[in-house]
Amino acid sequence: MIAFLLWALNQLVDAYILVIVVWCIMSWFPNARNSRLGDVINRLVEPYMHWFDFIPPIGGISFAPMIAILVLYFVQAGLVHIAAII
Repeated sequence: MIAFLLWALNQLVDAYILVIVVWCIMSWFPNARNSRLGDVINRLVEPYMHWFDFIPPIGGISFAPMIAILVLYFVQAGLVHIAAII
């Protein structure tokens, strides 16, 4: 049962990484974030991304989403190691 929960959490982290990638791609299109889908994605991603506001953009490019995704990959690695122990 615990192994299933860890697997499900791992899948949720994968899905959240995908949502962050879509959020980043939506920034390339002028009115994409003003749509209903954009509003839902903003509500999902913005609270997590606020943790990474301290990372300054370099040359007009924000590296905060990449750092946020890297942190989620570390969380996934931890979940995999916990699942291997159990």
